[in-house]
Parts: sequence; structure tokens; C-alpha cells
Amino acid sequence: MQVMEYHNPVLLTETVDGLNIQPNGIYVDVTFGGGGHSREIINRLGENGRLIAFDQDKDVLQNKIEDPRFLLINENFRYIKRFLRFHGIKEVDGILGDFGVSSHQFDVAERGFSTRFEANLDMRMNQDANFSAYDVVNKYPEEKLRAVLSQYGELRAAPGMARKICEERQESKIISSDQLKKALRRFLPTHREHKILAQIFQAIRIEVNQEIEVLKEFLLQTNEVLKPGGRLSLLSYHSLEDRLVKRFIRNGLFEGEPEKDVFGRMEVPFKRIGKFVIPSKEEIKKNNRARSAKLRVAEKL
Repeated sequence: MQVMEYHNPVLLTETVDGLNIQPNGIYVDVTFGGGGHSREIINRLGENGRLIAFDQDKDVLQNKIEDPRFLLINENFRYIKRFLRFHGIKEVDGILGDFGVSSHQFDVAERGFSTRFEANLDMRMNQDANFSAYDVVNKYPEEKLRAVLSQYGELRAAPGMARKICEERQESKIISSDQLKKALRRFLPTHREHKILAQIFQAIRIEVNQEIEVLKEFLLQTNEVLKPGGRLSLLSYHSLEDRLVKRFIRNGLFEGEPEKDVFGRMEVPFKRIGKFVIPSKEEIKKNNRARSAKLRVAEKL
């Protein structure tokens, strides 16, 4: 079976090092993709170690690792606890997450993730899902569309963009990425076109795949499925994700402050391990998509 082309994993050594792998431990890679992180984890496991991987994208099944210690679950990692319990696993020694969109997803034109290609508005990570970018662009009311572009794309021109999309779709449905670009042409100055388009596509993609809700659901479950001393090793690629990861590691919450014990000490489930890590200039030169990555590691108390 042919392995599909995926990018070299970002911060591969550092991310797997963060798990502090024990040879006979049980580990989870919640973003299997091309399997680069998973293969490195398996290389460090003993014969009694185990690795469970998650990925909702059917394309990744072609990258499945043939190893008795490995299990690939073709599901969204928001269901991590449910599927670990189903397979008889109550606690694990470490969880790795690389929350970037894979190069394969960007490079397959018909998936609609990339601003480089003419494609139908899709952007579904799970190809069986009924909801796509087409629905966001053509069915959301103006106010909701504005909120998506503002919150997830951090676009100052979100109100004008949302209004323009609604005007254009009254004439005819916006079906393709090129139609969307043409509709928003006046918001795309030549010197910033690619950056703004990337923000627009990011916003729609996050909404289609519920990425922020999924990340929150996942993080809250990690405290339940990790053993004391177990590690989280998490790679984020934009500020929205990284803020959630940072706050969760610090407080065990996404908003507000944790409760304090009778001595006034905050009761938190994790401790931070080291400072966040970013790719070297050399790695970014080899893989430009690594440029915005941030790795944070934590240990369950």
C-alpha cells in the first residue's frame, strides 16, 4: 500500500522527547496524519509498549503502521476517552497532539483547504461530514459570518467581508474558492493578498471542523485519561489554539482562575515542563509550514 505524501513532522524530536517515553508505557497520538510522530514513538517503545493513534481523515488509513503495538482509530480525537475505554484503556502515559492541517490536506486541490487551487468550497477534515465550507459561506446569516471571520480569522474587515459575501450569494451561490476570492477582491490588496486569504480560509476551516470546540473537549479529557506523571506534548500553529493550550496547562481552565486550597495555593491538574519551543531557522527553511508552530509540554500532577 502506497504511503501518501505528508510533510516532515514539525519539531519531531522535541515533541516526542516531551512525552518522556517509558518503554512499556501506553501513548496516544491524537493527530496521526502521515504517521511521522507515531513512528518515532514506536521506535522508542519496548515490546510491551502500546501506541493508539486517532485521525478522522480516511486518507490516513493508507499510512497505517503494521505493528502489533499500534492501533489506529479513524475518529475525531474529541472522543479520546470514549474510544480508549472501548479498547479497555483507562489511563495512558502520554498524549501527543500536532494541531496543524497536514500538507497532504493542503496539497490535494479538491479538498479545498488551500488558497492556491481552484476548488469547490469544502474544507472537511472528515469527508463523511455533511457540513462544509459551502454551508458557512452560503447559509450563515451575515452576523454569524462576521463573527466567524472576526474570531477565527482575526480579520479587521470582517463586517465588510460578511456583508459582501451576503450580497454576492443573493445573485448566485458561491460554490468555489475562486468565486469567493472574486467576491472579496476589494479586501485583498496586492501586497497582502496571500496573508488575508489565508486568514479567511483559516476562519472558515475552523468553523467547518469545529476546531476550537474540539480542542477544548479534548483538553478537558486529558486530565481524566492521563496517569499522574503522564505527559502532554502539544503543537499549535495559530494564536487561538496556543492561547487555549497555554491557559489549560497553567490553570486547567480556559477562562477565569482555578480554585485555591486552604493554604491559598491554586489547585491545578498540570505543571508546565520547560518553556515553549519553536522551530529553528534551519527547520523553517526546510519546511515553511513550521514557521508558526509552538510546542508546549506539561505533566499531570
